[in-house]
Parts: sequence; C-alpha cells; structure tokens
Amino acid sequence: MKYSIIVPVYNRPEEVRELLDSLTQQTVKAFEVLIVEDGSSVRCDDIVDRYRHQLTIQYFFKPNAGPGPARNFGYSNATGEYLIVFDSDCIIPPDYLKAVDKALAIYGWDAWGGPDRAHTTFTLVQRAMGYTMASVWTTGGIRGGKKHVGSFQPRSFNMGISRKVYTQTQGFHFDRYAEDIEFSIRMKNAGYKVGLIPEAYVYHKRRTSFSQFYHQVANFGKGRALVGRAHPGEVKITHWLPTIFVLGTLSIPLWALVSPILSYAALGGWLLYLSVIFLHALWQNKNLGVAFLAVPAALIQLSGYGLGFLREWSKSYIRK
Repeated sequence: MKYSIIVPVYNRPEEVRELLDSLTQQTVKAFEVLIVEDGSSVRCDDIVDRYRHQLTIQYFFKPNAGPGPARNFGYSNATGEYLIVFDSDCIIPPDYLKAVDKALAIYGWDAWGGPDRAHTTFTLVQRAMGYTMASVWTTGGIRGGKKHVGSFQPRSFNMGISRKVYTQTQGFHFDRYAEDIEFSIRMKNAGYKVGLIPEAYVYHKRRTSFSQFYHQVANFGKGRALVGRAHPGEVKITHWLPTIFVLGTLSIPLWALVSPILSYAALGGWLLYLSVIFLHALWQNKNLGVAFLAVPAALIQLSGYGLGFLREWSKSYIRK
C-alpha cells in the first residue's frame, strides 16, 4: 500500500461510519485503513465490519492512553509508504489522495498537512465554529493559508508523514494537548520538508455545541503553553493574542474610571472587531445564521484559548 490511514477513536462509532463511508469514495485506491479504538466504552468494531468488503481495513482495541499513543500504535502496525492520520469526526473528499499524489510528485514533502472546511450538511453552529477556527480574524488563519505552503505545522486532524519520518522521530511524544504541534516542531527542527497541501482538505465536524467547543479550545490554549515549556521560543506574540483580547475585554469597564471617552473608544473598537467577524463570516459562508453564530463562536474561541493558555503558562511561574 502507498498510504496507511490511521484513525484514533474514542466513543464515536457514528462518526467513524461517516468517515469510512467517505473513504470508499476515494478516486485513489492504494490505501489501507487502521481504526485504533482507544479504550472506548462505546465501540465501533461492528461499524468497521460493515466496510471490510469495500476497504482494506484493520481494527484494534487498546487501553485508553490518549490520541498521541493511539496514533503511534497505528503507525507501528501500518504497512504504507506514507502514514496519514485523521480525526474520527472528519469526512474526506473523494480527491484527497489524488491531491496528495500530485503534491508529493511536485514538492517531495516528507510530511504535510491540509486545511479543514465545514460541509454544507453540518449544523449552523458547527459551520460557525469551523469559520472561527480557520479565520485570520480569530488567529485561526495560522492554521493554513497559501503563504504556509512551504512552512507549515500540520495538525493531527489531517496530517501525513513518510515512513522515514516515523522511523526517525517515533511519532508523537505528547499524549494529548497540542501533541501535533509538538511533533511538527520536531519534524521542522530535524530538517524535514514539511508543507501545506491546500487541495488536500477535509470536512471537520469539531464539536456539536458551544460548551464542548469552549472545552476544546481551552485545551488548545493549554497545549500551546505546554509546547512552549518543551520547546522554549515556540510561543510567539500570535499565541498571546487571545489572552490579550480577554484581558482587554475585561478592562473595558475599568476605562470608565479613567476617562469615559477612553471607555467608549474601547467599547467601539470591540464592537467594530465583532462586526468585521460577522461581515467576513457572511461573505465566506453566504449564510446569515452562520454569520450571526460566528460572533459568539469567536468570543468562545478567544476566551477559551486565552484563559486555557494563561492558566497553563502561569503554572510555570508558580512552580518556580
């Protein structure tokens, strides 16, 4: 097999069904699928069995240890020349592997990532969250723009590596929380050619509610602080922006104690920023519902990430 597709799963059988169904539609057929059930109480082995006549597929069950070790388990059992990991809540477009084939032939990447999109069948909330996670107005633009084609940190919802990369790095070192970013940094530091393939996108469902989304992005913020602890210098001003936004928002009422004019100016800037998000989301999605929901989604993303990052970053100084 040229490609081995590895999917860690934890209590998401219905999502696995949708993912496997999309893989049956791939225009390139030279791939195997490895489903790694990471200690789920609601297993998906029955779902996997339904696709054995359509896909070359293996199912594994292991004790829960987190997505990093689950992917490494898949790597160690894969036979492909290239190893691809998807999250279980992804739907893969038919030409995904075709796009990868083309990019590998042109650029010879050792590893790659691809962007994510929201499918038109997703709920309005999911589409709004998808917008904020990819929008430059919420710092999501660092996840996959054309300018990152030759310099990119792949995310584990859509990441591919060559067998050579796995053999020499041994895959993920973190169990969870930014384990993909930490892995990407090590690949870059080792001198591998890592790039973005814009055409190799996936439809990524993410969470189904704003409360779940908050916990997810808070973990992203925590993970970035953990990465900074493991790799000094890898926390940039961009990663501080959500925290700065949260602190700036909380300080708006305090400006009134200094000057009502400054308070009104700060509030006006805050509302202008949210208006830009609304209009940009409307322009991109052509849907008023998604545009309206993008505003609370942005606030949740920035506050969750910012506070998660600040809490974990502060622990470094408490320990000292």
